[in-house]
Amino acid sequence: MRTTVQLPTEVLRAAKAEAAARGETLKEFLTRAVVHELGDSTTAPTRTRVRLPLVESTRPHTVDISNADIEAVFAAEDAEKHGGH
Repeated sequence: MRTTVQLPTEVLRAAKAEAAARGETLKEFLTRAVVHELGDSTTAPTRTRVRLPLVESTRPHTVDISNADIEAVFAAEDAEKHGGH
C-alpha cells in the first residue's frame, strides 16, 4: 500500500543513510522501524543482510583460518561494541 509521509529533511537523510549502511531499501528500513515501534514482529520483513567480519589473508585469494582465528575476530568485535568490557 502506498502512503505519503512528510519527514524532516535530517530524519529522511539519516534514514536513507542507515538503510544503505544495512544494505536495505528505504522501504524495508521504514517498514521494519514502524513494525518495531508497533511491537508486532510477525509482519516484519524476513530478508536481512548478514555482515561477516573481514579476515586478512597473507596470500591473496586464499583463506587459511582456524576456529581460534574466528573466535578472536568475534571477541575483538564484542570488545569494541561493549567498550572493552
